[in-house]
Amino acid sequence: MRIQEIIRRPLVTEKTTGQRETANVVAFEVAPKANKILVKKAIESQFEGVKVAEVRITRMHGKKRRFGRFLGQRPDWKKAYVRLTEDSKPLQFFEGV
Repeated sequence: MRIQEIIRRPLVTEKTTGQRETANVVAFEVAPKANKILVKKAIESQFEGVKVAEVRITRMHGKKRRFGRFLGQRPDWKKAYVRLTEDSKPLQFFEGV
């Protein structure tokens, strides 16, 4: 798995915005086969001057949806909470949000 494929997108919600401001934690949607070590390497290699202190990963189950009389399901996905060290600089794409 390539490093560029591990991080899918940043998650910007009320909860993650509060965590980013108070606890220096950012959240990302990551590849389903990613683990903590791969996520840490991907974050530190893609963003210069950023050091990762801790990574927590959760599996999110896809919701069941109805399409008329048919039942469907959204795919399962993984979420990673990444806590940055105090001396690392903030991530640039969150500053413009």
